[in-house]
Amino acid sequence: MIKKARITGSVEYREGDGANITIRPGPCEIDVTALDATISWTDGESHGSAAMPIANYRRYVSSKAIQVDAAKVTGGLDSSPVDAHE
Repeated sequence: MIKKARITGSVEYREGDGANITIRPGPCEIDVTALDATISWTDGESHGSAAMPIANYRRYVSSKAIQVDAAKVTGGLDSSPVDAHE
């Protein structure tokens, strides 16, 4: 299930063995599994996505660098939101 969220602080991910890359603040969508979280966002005409270990994701949520909208879930970036209680 994909949740709407907002990056409000410093959130970083790493591609392979490269340097950390910062995700810009703003709206995003997050798909959480038992092992990792995938964050997807748009930045102008480009789309980005990054997977991170679940421990890192939980740390970002706990510190409020990622704020999840618990009331709405969607099927993806191009889907309309639906009530999570349905």
